[in-house]
Amino acid sequence: MRLYRLHSKQQLPIAKEKAWSFLSDPANLKVITPEAMGFEILSGADKEMYAGQIIQYNVSPIAGIKTRWVTEITHVDQGNYFVDEQRFGPYALWHHKHFIHPTENGVVMEDIIDYKIPFGLLGQFALGLFIKKQLATIFKYREEKLIELFGQVDGKPSLLEIKKI
Repeated sequence: MRLYRLHSKQQLPIAKEKAWSFLSDPANLKVITPEAMGFEILSGADKEMYAGQIIQYNVSPIAGIKTRWVTEITHVDQGNYFVDEQRFGPYALWHHKHFIHPTENGVVMEDIIDYKIPFGLLGQFALGLFIKKQLATIFKYREEKLIELFGQVDGKPSLLEIKKI
C-alpha cells in the first residue's frame, strides 16, 4: 500500500478568529476551489462545523466527469484545527488535517493530507500522469485566492510539497 502526503503552509495577515471563521465554513470551499473542478455542495454545510458532520459534494476532477464526494468532519478543536475524512469519493483514503497557528504577523494555515490512490498500478500511473499536478494546481489556486481575499505576509513564502510516505 502506497500512501502519499500533501503538506501545505501559508501565512496570512489576519486574526486567528477571522481565519477560523472562513476556513471552518464548508461553503467557502467553493471560493477557494478552481471553477474547472465544478465544485458543488449538495448537503450538510448548513450548520457550524461539528465532529460527526457529513458533507456531500459533487466535484469534476477529470474532464467534466462528476464525482460524488462525501466527507465526515471527525475532529474539531474550535479555532485551532479540524479534520475531514473522505467516506466516499475518488480516493482509496483521504485524511485532511487543517491547522491554524497564530503568529506575530497573523496566522499560518497548515494542511496535511494523507491519501491513497485506488486501482493499483493503474492508479499509480494516473498519480504520475496527472493527480499530483492537479493537487498542486488546486492548492496553488487556493493560495492565490486567499492572498486576493486577505493579503500576504511579505518575506514569508508558502510551502507545498507532495511526497510518498
